[in-house]
Amino acid sequence: MTFSASFSALSHLECPRCGATHDADQIIGLCPCGSPLLARYGVPDLKKADLAGRAPDLWRYHELLPVRSPENVITLGEGMTPLLPLPRYGAELGVERLLMKDEGLIPTGTFKARGAAVGVSRAYEVGVRKIAMPTNGNAGSAWAAYAARAGMEALIAMPVAAPEICRREVTVVGARLQLIDGLIGDAAAYVREQSGYFDASTLKEPYRIEGKKTMGLEIAEQLDWQLPDVIVYPTGGGVGIIGIWKALNELRDLGWINGPLPRLVAVQSTGCAPIVRAWEQGLPESEPWPDARTVAFGITVPKALGDFLVLQAIAETGGCAVAVDDKDILAEQHRVARLEGMFICPEGAANFAAIRELSDAGWIHPGEQVIALNTGAGLKYPETVPL
Repeated sequence: MTFSASFSALSHLECPRCGATHDADQIIGLCPCGSPLLARYGVPDLKKADLAGRAPDLWRYHELLPVRSPENVITLGEGMTPLLPLPRYGAELGVERLLMKDEGLIPTGTFKARGAAVGVSRAYEVGVRKIAMPTNGNAGSAWAAYAARAGMEALIAMPVAAPEICRREVTVVGARLQLIDGLIGDAAAYVREQSGYFDASTLKEPYRIEGKKTMGLEIAEQLDWQLPDVIVYPTGGGVGIIGIWKALNELRDLGWINGPLPRLVAVQSTGCAPIVRAWEQGLPESEPWPDARTVAFGITVPKALGDFLVLQAIAETGGCAVAVDDKDILAEQHRVARLEGMFICPEGAANFAAIRELSDAGWIHPGEQVIALNTGAGLKYPETVPL
């Protein structure tokens, strides 16, 4: 491999649980202690002004991403999604400085493309040619698409109840689709039984989170490095909220931002709320949620591998975890569409149900700037809008 010393400042991998460090330039999954690994970087030769002339995609931050050589970048043009004001809906909520970052406009229609772009690129760079992963739908379709782009083989296992569109996306790009009668944990068990594949499950490889963290980098840049008061995120596996937290800490270490970080809010459904229950009970990690079920299928994760990191991110930023009912999720999905013309996904709508609750309770104060992440296009969930 030919590496460009200036393209990435990747230094090593670090275990957030036991503190062990690992060589980044190898095929590696979890730390031997069972924890996810996090990519760490040296001080890059990068200034804010350097970004101005770069393409409007997530690779504009390549010094803070793990791909060492530009020729190994696998891209479909992902990144730099808009940060949109919601004046009519925000006025109704009493949250007038409400913004939505719309990940539904990214390739494959969800924020999962970020993790897939960086995860597949880095996997390809270190020599992986066959990947397998369990998914609730959107991650699988994104990783299948980027694997096809890279010329890699992909095995995607998803519950039979996963959105039909995601299943079609997986098959059309030539990946092998295995439908599982059960939840994502059952799909993960199937993947563990397969041989010859690199397991790209959530947080079982170190680089999906690096793609997801670019949401945090973009938010900071789009707000001219002035951070919002609150960031609200739908939380299943938790990679997005961990990634945003990681990105903001890295920017603070660079001296690009200062002051307190935004309060991070993890949003789940009352039908699957292990992180919320752990937060309310003051536990350092969650317990598996029995009989998990919610209309927001992408956050149906009964037990997340990185739950301890989600809880740490919430605690360190003064945030919280909130569970909302499915009926409220669907009501907010329709309300946002009617007031703002935006057909968002159920997971994204869960954020707005949470913002309504937090505003009513006084946790979000008048005049605060709040950013909600819409993690996917509502068009991928046609069943949520009956004709």
